[in-house]
Amino acid sequence: MTDALTYLLRTAAPQLIATAVEAELASDLPQFTDVRTGTGHAAVVRNGHHPARPFQTGLGLVNVGSFKVRSKDGTPVTFLSALVPPHVRRSKSLDAALPWLCLKGVSRGEMAPALKALLGPDATGLSANTIFRLKSRLGKVIRELERR
Repeated sequence: MTDALTYLLRTAAPQLIATAVEAELASDLPQFTDVRTGTGHAAVVRNGHHPARPFQTGLGLVNVGSFKVRSKDGTPVTFLSALVPPHVRRSKSLDAALPWLCLKGVSRGEMAPALKALLGPDATGLSANTIFRLKSRLGKVIRELERR
């Protein structure tokens, strides 16, 4: 179940991330402007991009790609994005919240802190009554899925 705002955020997120990673690369490349080949061309250049990979966020899966750079003079050069590091598959907020949800949230009913970690510190509407309603709805959905 998705509302229009979540759909818009989910579909716009890959382009937003690509733009941010491209800006990160553009700020990283100037350090190589003085490095030239024997013919005077730039030695370090962009060289396409890596295939997009799924990245789990609070919005769901978002496909994220990164750019490649290469050196024409044989010097090894790599571009590592600080926003989307290699081998990372989940956002840090999910990594922090999932264990909390599993260990404390579900078993002890302390879901509000974990949901704040997922939704941000300014998240509102996470009262005990709201979380109780969400848990009871989730239980109904799980029971319905088990019947199928």
